[in-house]
Amino acid sequence: MTQALFIVAPASGQGKTTITAGLAWRYRQQGKRVRIFKTGPDFIDPMIHEVATGQPVYQLDMWMGGEAHVRALLAEAAQTADIILIEGVMGLFDGTPSSAELAEALGVPVLAVIDASSMAQTFGALAHGLATYRTSLPLFGILANRVASDLHADLIASSVREDTPLKGIIRRNPDASLPERHLGLVQASELSDLTQRITQMANQLAQTALVDATQLPQVDFGYPYSNVKIVPLLMGKRIAISKDKAFSFLYQANTDTLTALGAKIVYFSPLANEPIPECDAVYLTGGYPELYLDNLANAQQTADSLREHHTQGKPILAECGGMLALLNQLTDKTGNTASMWGMLDGQAVMQNRLVALGMQAVNFPEGELRGHTFHHSSLTTQLEPLTQGVNPHGKGVSEKVYRVGKLTASYIHLYFPSNAKATAALFV
Repeated sequence: MTQALFIVAPASGQGKTTITAGLAWRYRQQGKRVRIFKTGPDFIDPMIHEVATGQPVYQLDMWMGGEAHVRALLAEAAQTADIILIEGVMGLFDGTPSSAELAEALGVPVLAVIDASSMAQTFGALAHGLATYRTSLPLFGILANRVASDLHADLIASSVREDTPLKGIIRRNPDASLPERHLGLVQASELSDLTQRITQMANQLAQTALVDATQLPQVDFGYPYSNVKIVPLLMGKRIAISKDKAFSFLYQANTDTLTALGAKIVYFSPLANEPIPECDAVYLTGGYPELYLDNLANAQQTADSLREHHTQGKPILAECGGMLALLNQLTDKTGNTASMWGMLDGQAVMQNRLVALGMQAVNFPEGELRGHTFHHSSLTTQLEPLTQGVNPHGKGVSEKVYRVGKLTASYIHLYFPSNAKATAALFV
């Protein structure tokens, strides 16, 4: 049995990430070994949680990876962790499957974080609704966040029914909040005071009922197992992966899969104008190339080495931001346009709104892979697509996938554990 808690909210932006990171930090100070998991295909929140725990953070998504994969990740973590915290995605009942469905499937009680800054007694009604909307949902309690004053705290506390446990009230604290941008929170690597912010929240949580880790629910995650045997199809292959502030969207589970396939992983930084290391294949990850237009436009060593790699007929997989860097041009939100690396005929323009969001299943010639798309740019190209992604719910965008020689590019962030054999084929 392992102590565990599922941190959820009625909507995005309620403070789930800050609360989750603060709890992990607080429990670590008590000598506990803490692991955090993130629901859904998020890249940025896990970066914050890796700082809070000092441990890798994995995504839990029952569609991308399957329920058996999710359970295997948690069971393995439970062998060494004292406490497992799972952060939900969006609102508690949003999406299919939702955080509520995952919490029920795993039997992990939920702590609902509610931003109380724009309400008073209505807080109690919202708390009651979250607690009772699905009677099968295991509830641990409610946490009021961003409370303005003592009077506000009294109004909140008096509005909550006795059968809805109020586990604490967190006062508004700008020093503990995390700044945001168009794809979510600002990346951990860009926040020089991140540990101070997490510490601020941990200190506030110390004044609540959550301070006592021994009172957290106990959950049996079972024993580690895997129903998928990975054949080392990439044995002896070296795969170079882009990794810096501009290219940082990388699932830990993806690198684990490549390693299990037998590949050796090496990293390089396009932002530092590093040529790709000696390798058999390249993985250009997503991120924020639009924030570093001039640096990337001038990264000639990186660009030249990629072109030479491509000319030699070696594989390249480029996802979202990685694809944008390979275009002829990229324009940021302010209208600044830069010439990029010119390996894909086309141009992209950043928009002031979300252009695409949703899960994607892609039937490659190599097999089906699953993943998701989430971007603020629009692409214009005359390239004919190799294939297209399909939303599993029959709604939303169907992203195109392009292939030029052995260069495969799209907006889709692939989740390699969904099909290790198809993944291997993209890199040979």
